[in-house]
Amino acid sequence: MILKIINAILILAAVFMGIKQGLAMFTGKPEMAALLGKWGFDKTGLMISGAITMIAAVMILFPKTFVWGNFLMAAGILLIICFHLQDRDFKGVMIELPFLLLNLLIIFLQHPLK
Repeated sequence: MILKIINAILILAAVFMGIKQGLAMFTGKPEMAALLGKWGFDKTGLMISGAITMIAAVMILFPKTFVWGNFLMAAGILLIICFHLQDRDFKGVMIELPFLLLNLLIIFLQHPLK
């Protein structure tokens, strides 16, 4: 029971962060545009990436789309990690790594309502 409560809190945290970051990308916040712009993302690419991130975050809430939502979130985070590695920005990798591990942990613990 306690494990399900902890997992539910982790899920809510991941959903909150996903919607927050997705909205920042979708609306084109300057810091997001600067970060992803250096890797070739234009305004349209930024909006699409933000929309996918927000959709993935909402998908995590439902048991039937739980794994797919986590997979999409993890894939987006992994993409950013790869871009950081390409630039040899290991600090950026270390910042993104806990978010990737959070999604993997949530998948391992499974949906609490399943």
